[in-house]
Amino acid sequence: MTGLLDGHLAFVTGGGSGIGQGIAEGYAREGARVIAADVNLVGAEETARHVKDAGGEAWAMKLDVTDMQGVQSMARKVEAGIGPVSILVNNAGIVRRATIDSGNAIDDWNDTVAVNITGLFNCVHSFQDQLKATKGRVINIGSIQSFVHTPNSVAYTTSKGAVKNFTIGMAAELAPFGVRVNAIGPGLIFTPLNEAGIQQQPEMLERFMRHIPMGRPGKPEDIVGPAIFLASDLSQYVTGVLIPSDGGYLTV
Repeated sequence: MTGLLDGHLAFVTGGGSGIGQGIAEGYAREGARVIAADVNLVGAEETARHVKDAGGEAWAMKLDVTDMQGVQSMARKVEAGIGPVSILVNNAGIVRRATIDSGNAIDDWNDTVAVNITGLFNCVHSFQDQLKATKGRVINIGSIQSFVHTPNSVAYTTSKGAVKNFTIGMAAELAPFGVRVNAIGPGLIFTPLNEAGIQQQPEMLERFMRHIPMGRPGKPEDIVGPAIFLASDLSQYVTGVLIPSDGGYLTV
């Protein structure tokens, strides 16, 4: 442990698996106390257990980011019972891949917007006072699809484009309060979220791999380093950016 995040309290949505779990555990190794929040409480509890087993301090909480009242209540509960949050990671998200003429197109759109865009707003809005008080930092999880489109995913592409622009807007708005807002754009990262999708579809997987000069899919650990950088004082003059972590996907 190098202590880059000593004294911080990090709240990580979607912290029960994949990238969120990796970030939560990485933050704890750097000295942060960590709250893993997830609609899947069992997954959040697993993350908290990993952190505690490694000697860190962590809590698990059940959270649906689409429920504004629930997020507001959670923010009050955290501040009263644990302390003010100084790092907010908006990682909760869903992926729906289908064409706009599919039978599920309307539900896919509504669900994706609710989680990936409205959920992002709900969390920043609910924790803003704590972040201002701690001169904190927000890390939003975008995607390579914040920049480009991939087949059969117009709702997801739209939502991740919104993450990029939300990051820019909030960075400008919160900078006078000492709060930095940045984002990470993962490429193809193998997580439970896509285990039953792209990982099991050879043609789609091969299409993605043609765009990755580094020659391999990513792991959640590949997002942890950028997330630590953006949460730490190493990036004290960095705000409003989205850093791709994609093995070079956007270069090809």
